[in-house]
Amino acid sequence: MFTGIIEAIGTIKQLQVSAQGARIVIDTGALDMADVKLGDSIATNGICLTVIAFDAKSFSADVSTETLSRTGFAHYQVNQRVNLEKAMLPTTRFGGHIVSGHVDAVAKIESINDTGNSTDYWLEMSEEIAPYIAEKGSITIDGVSLTVNALEANKFRLTIVPHTAEQTIMPNYRQGSYVNVEVDVMARYIERLLLKQNSNQTNASGVTESLLRQSGFIKN
Repeated sequence: MFTGIIEAIGTIKQLQVSAQGARIVIDTGALDMADVKLGDSIATNGICLTVIAFDAKSFSADVSTETLSRTGFAHYQVNQRVNLEKAMLPTTRFGGHIVSGHVDAVAKIESINDTGNSTDYWLEMSEEIAPYIAEKGSITIDGVSLTVNALEANKFRLTIVPHTAEQTIMPNYRQGSYVNVEVDVMARYIERLLLKQNSNQTNASGVTESLLRQSGFIKN
């Protein structure tokens, strides 16, 4: 599990893609590798990767064909910068939201507009993920915990303050850039509860659509 608070910006040193998947080597930049062990998880642009080799300044990971097909890895190149976050500890301050490191979709940036002391990013919203995105709800973009500030028919807006931009790869984004999207895991669980309610099974939990609507999880 991760929090969506980026710890360092890394750089892709090697990327070898084959029909069986890929092997990636990441220069970890300022990321503290002192407590990293083989088998640990490091979120790389929001993708949970398992460390198979490492040293003080880098780590290697294997990437499955499933990950290649569902994430922005198809567009990645050597020397590309990536957001890095080590898996959270029980003692970690929870500054973002619950992030699993399992990417749901890839979105394209439609427009970037400076708005004084912040920057607005409008991103496309595919039908696959649209039901899970809510105004003022949480979303993860390339591993960064963010808030959805506006919704339209097929897109959503993020407003990025300078500190977030400085700590992430967002200044590298351009119109047409592709990013990894992970929706709020709570939306997935709510969907599951509603599916169960609408089936013939008994809803022993007592969670109903009416209750979720009253609690603000569902908007009219």
